[in-house]
Amino acid sequence: MTWSRRSLLRGLGAAAMAAPLAPWVAPLRARAVPLGAQRVFFFYFPDGVPGASQNGEPSAWHPSLQGGQIVLGDALAPLAPWKDDCVFFRGLSMGGTDAGSHPGGAKKLLTAADGGNGESVDQYLSRTVGASSAWRHLYLGAQAAMNGASGDKHIVYPSAGQTIPPEDDPRRAFSRLFGAASLPTTTPGGPAPWDPRRSVLDAALEDLGALRASLGTVEAAKLDLHLESLRELETRLGAVLPTDPGAVAASCSSPAIDTGTLSDSTLYDPARFPDILRAQIDLGVLAASCGLTRVVTIQGSVHTSELVMSRFAGSAMYDPGYDMRSHQASHYGASHNLASREYAAFVQQRAWWASQFAYLLERLAATPDGDGTMLDTSLVVLCTEVCDGNTHGHDDMPIVLAGRAGGRVGTGRLLDVGYRRHGDLWCSVATAAGQTTNAFGDASSGPIPGLITG
Repeated sequence: MTWSRRSLLRGLGAAAMAAPLAPWVAPLRARAVPLGAQRVFFFYFPDGVPGASQNGEPSAWHPSLQGGQIVLGDALAPLAPWKDDCVFFRGLSMGGTDAGSHPGGAKKLLTAADGGNGESVDQYLSRTVGASSAWRHLYLGAQAAMNGASGDKHIVYPSAGQTIPPEDDPRRAFSRLFGAASLPTTTPGGPAPWDPRRSVLDAALEDLGALRASLGTVEAAKLDLHLESLRELETRLGAVLPTDPGAVAASCSSPAIDTGTLSDSTLYDPARFPDILRAQIDLGVLAASCGLTRVVTIQGSVHTSELVMSRFAGSAMYDPGYDMRSHQASHYGASHNLASREYAAFVQQRAWWASQFAYLLERLAATPDGDGTMLDTSLVVLCTEVCDGNTHGHDDMPIVLAGRAGGRVGTGRLLDVGYRRHGDLWCSVATAAGQTTNAFGDASSGPIPGLITG
């Protein structure tokens, strides 16, 4: 998330002039019509779920089958309207290394590698199926960089052992993606102000012509192909950049999201967390629908979260007289006792997270894509870093997969995989997105049988 729209287009101009030396341009011509999932969303929430208790009581999260019908636990109940659009899992494991640890789980979650010793699946997808996108990967956070959080607090790994922070401010993220700032001024006699509506290729034609004349026939042909690809990308970008800086209509030509009264001083106010998360969800869907990215990761808070969820006005857990934090509630004790303040709050909190995931599915289902909706042509993953919040287990991970991936995923199912490493699910997601892989992370045995078709 270091590119502004202006620096992106400037970068395209520089890349055009150096096209014969820029092998990253070639993927822009590939897969103009993607197969399977046209985009993948990862939605993270912290501190696990109320899984099976230490006293043997059943999970309040994991679904079961009764009479052939999927029955959701209380904490997952907000997904009931979306059951037919989801695949629920039993038996996915992150392995025994660091079991019982929040940081260890966060390291393994998207990398499927012990100690975070690998590339995360969203980064893998960004440099493969997402390579032709203006933004290969969009990493959005909601209070996920609070108090300088870094390291294992973040779930995205561009390389082994190396995390990056998300963009926590939806206003700043929106500006980088869509912002049509007024044209910069210039001093007398200085260079003309950069105009975002001017083609960087047209502006560089003289230099490009001189470069082409110096090349041999083969290299000149390569340059022409690179320029054609860049022109295609620039044209596509032009469709999402407003020509009128004052435009506010919510569309790709005049994009907008609602950030309400969010300010620098309230960005880390727990009471504003729901608004911030909704704005980031809206922004992720908007950016993907406009073709700016195919891979979006949304991280809500961080593991061992100090997020005071009892300050969410209008929610079932709202209690202005008592601060109940996410991690505090997750340590609810050995049994599922609703008389326990922590356990009751934990179920309410997890149901709230499920409702936010449901909102993401709702936004995708409301956005047309081809003959269907974005939910039909996407994959959406709900995940957290541990299973039961009280024991911090890394088995029977509470992962939900939604979306039909352009017809490659049959939904409305509960899949009990017995015991299978969760990296196999990431293999399946990659395959459904058009990047077939036979292993991902540690101890992977390939895509989950029967999950992906075609």
